[in-house]
Amino acid sequence: MPPAQPVGDPAPEDGSIPDDAYAEFGRRPFGLYVHVPFCTVRCGYCDFNTYTAEELGDTPGASRSTYAGAVIDEIRLARRVLGHRDVKIETIFFGGGTPTLLRPADLGAVIASAAAEFGLADDVEITTEANPDSVAAWDLEELRSAGFNRISFGMQSAVDHVLAVLDRTHDPLRVPAAVQWARAAGFDEVSLDLIYGTPGESLGDWETSLDSALACEPDHVSAYSLIVEEGTALARRVRRGELPMPDEDDAADKYDLADERLTAAGLEWYEVSNWARRPESRCRHNMLYWTGGHWWGAGPGAHSHVGGVRWWNVKHPAAYADRLAAGLSPAHGREYLTEADRRFERILLEIRLRDGLPVLALGRHGRGEVARLMEEGLVELLTERLVLTRRGRLLADAVVRDLTA
Repeated sequence: MPPAQPVGDPAPEDGSIPDDAYAEFGRRPFGLYVHVPFCTVRCGYCDFNTYTAEELGDTPGASRSTYAGAVIDEIRLARRVLGHRDVKIETIFFGGGTPTLLRPADLGAVIASAAAEFGLADDVEITTEANPDSVAAWDLEELRSAGFNRISFGMQSAVDHVLAVLDRTHDPLRVPAAVQWARAAGFDEVSLDLIYGTPGESLGDWETSLDSALACEPDHVSAYSLIVEEGTALARRVRRGELPMPDEDDAADKYDLADERLTAAGLEWYEVSNWARRPESRCRHNMLYWTGGHWWGAGPGAHSHVGGVRWWNVKHPAAYADRLAAGLSPAHGREYLTEADRRFERILLEIRLRDGLPVLALGRHGRGEVARLMEEGLVELLTERLVLTRRGRLLADAVVRDLTA
């Protein structure tokens, strides 16, 4: 089952935000996240808010055919809430779930609604995630015509037995074909997502996956260490002893190999788990998250943030659609970030970036830790900004604890 909702205050039924939060709107980049909660198969490691057709059944309001309409209703709500100030959308990201289980025309209708309500920046980045087996060449052509200019394929691994443990169903040979189709369709940026540390994955298996990904010549690669999340099928298998818990030393070796191979192939790390071939290939939508931008998250379970207020929607697609049909906000709860919260989150996120964290963003204790962290080879000081070394990237959580204790 998807994880429980965060604990927070009740959200207002009209979706309004406090005046002091609204006053900040427009001072930072603004993006739109669209959550598409549908999957053909639930992957055993995934704890996202997703549902298969079997789980949803015939629940009114939860159908794929009507889903885009509900999201469009929420975008109109967003305009009413934020509409007293004209701020164009700079990035749109469709995540899931599997967004490409919806028809390209439906996804395009959501983009058109966002453009009509807010306007899009001239250089807007519009991304969709996609499973390699959820798209064909003609789908990608339609997606490109609908306005998408960036696509991220969930490759995860190129090794059959690793994919089987992850409950991924695509043929590894489908990945290079999908990348080729995306290029032919005219996508500006193509990204591949990888996971390392799966139980049973050898270092040689991981090297095979890296080689296969690089052979596709992607513009961007995300490589994440597998996390065994509570409540997932994978966690239950580990608890029963069917699979071993991922090993931290093994994960570190695989991260080192990834950084070496990706760097040698001309991709530069710009966030601990992300590499880009050119500066313009960085995922601008994720950069918006990592640098304290504002975004509206549309869809069941989606999170939003404007001016230090964070809120989240009801999780079930039927409840989400019902609230919007009744003219109500789908927001379930919200929280107010204190100045201390925002300072902590800035350190937590910006220290992970290649551009680094300004030393002036640290409190007195954190500034006092800098010399020691440099001596231990965890950070470098470049133009008054702290930047993680490769060893520091492996120990990023510990570095954050030291800077914020």
